[in-house]
Amino acid sequence: MPSVPRFGANYVPSSGWFYSWLDYDGAAVRRDFADLAAIGLDHVRVFPVWPWIQPNRAIIRRRAIADLLDTIDAAAEHGLSVAVDLIQGHLSSFDFLPSWVLTWHKSSLFEDPTVRDGLTAYVGAVARAVATKPNVFAITLGNEVNNLWPDSSTTPAASTAWAQDLLTTLKKAAPEVLALHSVFDDAWYKADHPFHPVDAVELGDLSTVHSWVFNGVSRVDGPLGPATLTHADYLVELAHATALDPARPVWLQEIGVPGPDIPTDLQAEFTRRTVETVLPNPALYGVTWWSSHDIDRSLLDFPDREYDLGLFTVDHERKPAAQALADLIADVRANGVPSGPTATTLTAPVNLRTEPARRPEVAPGSEFHLRWVEARAAGPVRIVLPS
Repeated sequence: MPSVPRFGANYVPSSGWFYSWLDYDGAAVRRDFADLAAIGLDHVRVFPVWPWIQPNRAIIRRRAIADLLDTIDAAAEHGLSVAVDLIQGHLSSFDFLPSWVLTWHKSSLFEDPTVRDGLTAYVGAVARAVATKPNVFAITLGNEVNNLWPDSSTTPAASTAWAQDLLTTLKKAAPEVLALHSVFDDAWYKADHPFHPVDAVELGDLSTVHSWVFNGVSRVDGPLGPATLTHADYLVELAHATALDPARPVWLQEIGVPGPDIPTDLQAEFTRRTVETVLPNPALYGVTWWSSHDIDRSLLDFPDREYDLGLFTVDHERKPAAQALADLIADVRANGVPSGPTATTLTAPVNLRTEPARRPEVAPGSEFHLRWVEARAAGPVRIVLPS
């Protein structure tokens, strides 16, 4: 665990979104990283696009890997360390899969042994390459890989085995780097979801959570209501409670200010109050904002909320959320994290390790969630699972 939580951004290139990997511009990347260093961030999470590196199961494009390595070097030049996600997979509502798992080849990403062979080659090659860079501190299998399951059949046993096998490959290729498995919160809240909470807190070297208020929590009490402002802390608590290891860190790997749930004029206050709430949590490893830069509105067909999630505009203007985050970072580095009052405890109605079908009982708006939010108003509330 770092002495104070880490602060970073999920890197969305200001020019061309992730399509920019197809026409790589190292100078543009460096300009973007200058923005992020200026507000005090210490890391970026970057997203090479899987089918553009491995367009055929037998091909790993060395030019694409060289561009990724240059991005990592650009981060180092600006004092930023790097986490690399591998299987993209899912980005800003779009899915990116190579043709060799689609059309008449269509196979389950999670169950087909031929696809597993290709993925093993891809994960090993990219992990070995990026692990040569001293500022790479983590590699995640992919961005919210459980978003891919409706079009790629799987079961809880198959999804667990898939992640275990690829994490083994990753760790062998990059033994000194954190190896991680990342899922979005259907794994925590949906009864029949084939990715289970126990995987999120046992697979990989630390737990990751993604806190998005459009999952239903903003409908509980609005953009600045207590349920909305504490949702990140709630997810960190669920992950900490579900892990067998009480010292296992939890990385808040994604959080942002999606409209219309968080209106533009409230985004700075949401940022400040949400981060202030979660920072004292002793399980917190770091906070990584989604995202670094907006998406240019000349690009078509994104959900409207995706365009304006950046800390910076595409013209490199600092937005209110960026300034709020910069102020918080400066304060934490100058004064440390306030300790706050002694935590109380609240027992969940369901053991998420053994009763995943009962996950809706802890979902936003559930009786337990509302009890936790009410108790949280008086200070930190640790969640414990029933025996």
